[in-house]
Amino acid sequence: MAFPLHPRKLRILDSSTVPSGTRRSETFAFVLPDAPDAPDMLDFLLRLADPSTVGGNILIYAFVITCGLALGRIRLFGVSLGVTFVLFMGLAVGHFGFVPNPTVLGFLRDFGLILFVFFIGLQVGPSFFSSFRAGGLELNGLALFGILLSVALTVALAFAFSGSVDLAQMLGVYYGAVTNTPGLGATQEALKALDYTGPDIAVAYACAYPLAVIGIIGTAILIRKVFSIDIAEEERLWSLHETEQNAAPITFYVEAANGYLEDRTIEVIRKVINRPFVVSRRFNEAEGLVSPGPKTRVHVGDVLRVVAQEENKEAIVAFFGKERTDVDLTSEHSPISSQHILITDPAINGQRIRDLHLANYDGVNVTRVYRAGMEIFPYQNLHLHLGDRLVVVGPERAVKRLAGVLGNQEKKLDHPNIISVFVGIALGILAGSLPIALPGIPVALKLGLAGGPLIVAILLGRYGPSLHLVTYTTNSASLMLRELGIAFFLASVGLAAGNGFADAFVNGSGLLFMGLGFLVTVLPLVAVGVAARLIFRMNYHSIVGLLSGLTTNPPALAYAATLSEKNSSAVAYSTVYPLAMFMRILSGQIVLLLFWSSVAG
Repeated sequence: MAFPLHPRKLRILDSSTVPSGTRRSETFAFVLPDAPDAPDMLDFLLRLADPSTVGGNILIYAFVITCGLALGRIRLFGVSLGVTFVLFMGLAVGHFGFVPNPTVLGFLRDFGLILFVFFIGLQVGPSFFSSFRAGGLELNGLALFGILLSVALTVALAFAFSGSVDLAQMLGVYYGAVTNTPGLGATQEALKALDYTGPDIAVAYACAYPLAVIGIIGTAILIRKVFSIDIAEEERLWSLHETEQNAAPITFYVEAANGYLEDRTIEVIRKVINRPFVVSRRFNEAEGLVSPGPKTRVHVGDVLRVVAQEENKEAIVAFFGKERTDVDLTSEHSPISSQHILITDPAINGQRIRDLHLANYDGVNVTRVYRAGMEIFPYQNLHLHLGDRLVVVGPERAVKRLAGVLGNQEKKLDHPNIISVFVGIALGILAGSLPIALPGIPVALKLGLAGGPLIVAILLGRYGPSLHLVTYTTNSASLMLRELGIAFFLASVGLAAGNGFADAFVNGSGLLFMGLGFLVTVLPLVAVGVAARLIFRMNYHSIVGLLSGLTTNPPALAYAATLSEKNSSAVAYSTVYPLAMFMRILSGQIVLLLFWSSVAG
């Protein structure tokens, strides 16, 4: 826009800045634009944010996301809303009429949701099924109990307040109460498929969300006070339990004193003992120190360095005949070296350790595998993933040769595997579109754009390497795409619901949503927390992590991290998070289909 031009007379103070021959006492005329008045500037901004232009749509999203993320960093009582504040910024901007083009809004909302849930699935996929083992079964059982309780409470409140809140709105309250944004998106999709024409459930979600964060943290504090829990003592007990349950392999020395072992290969001995172990070094007077392979023969009197899981140590020592605590073969002078090798060659992705044919590498052994911060015993049938770090022991030249085969070039991991991402997204959309007919339900169940990509991503994260699909993504890239996706989704939801948010508080339903949401948040969490402490005698740090994971709530986990320097709550959080996220996303759709008549009416 053009601003009006008017002459201005300025007194000359510095002769160096004006034409030669002009005196300091003279005045000089400049033509300067008038500063625009407020209405002109407002009109200028409105034109910039015109939703009919590409630039206008981008500007609206950029403003909402930037301001939302900046305000989300503000901490109140040690808690911040983080990226969720983008939703509230979108509500404010949408309330004042700055709403993007509906097509653009719909695309960015759905695509953002897909990106978010897909990379969550890739993250939790490797641990999703293993989380149901041992102590994880107990934690996931409590999480499932809490989810079912909150769903039942949601349905009960919907019928109890049917005159003020319909079931669809109550589901919005439910997802705000459990701080689950992907579930909100999945339910919105289901409502669209059911031709729902009622109020936007994102309004109820936004009303319930703030008190939910307070309710989760408040429940953790309440449990601590009721049971008079000593935080320091709980941390000590937790550390002790984790040490006892540590499944990381250990190293010890044995002497072959059993006559049966004479001239037997290590491969045969491993089958006879029926315990997994690796012999990384063997020493005798005749041959000295060597790095044995599966075909290496053992003789009576040999001293062997064994790597195995602790629960198998007693059986291995008993079979060999004698444990040696007075030797250290790692300190002996020898050509044997121990190195960490990073798997960066995509051709190795999905292969098993037995497929490496280590016998061809002159006595090289894999003694440990590090994956995503976890130490794993190198079972022969263990599938290797891109990004795994192997501890390899053997002759230096042979180890270098194996490193060349595995890749061991960290820079290669910096390149994103875009093909696998989009193949997974495509398969996820197809899976989400498939109708699942259930008896007695008039409308077929669909996983939708949230459930489909989530399930496919979980399966790819777990089984992708077995199918030679490279699903590895650097932590920074994965986090960036997740945050970008959820920011687009939350901004779109807020902008679309902005007009109805203020009205919700004007007509009184906003306060009702907040109250109902607080009940849905607190009551199931109290029940789960009390059961975990009284029945299962669960450690307090694990309880806090359980409650945070049950509600898929990062701000609550951030609070939990302040209770312990070891971040002990994160273990329970990561154990229940995959199942909780999966069940939360699907629960809204299942409730809708089961009680569709109440929504349609």
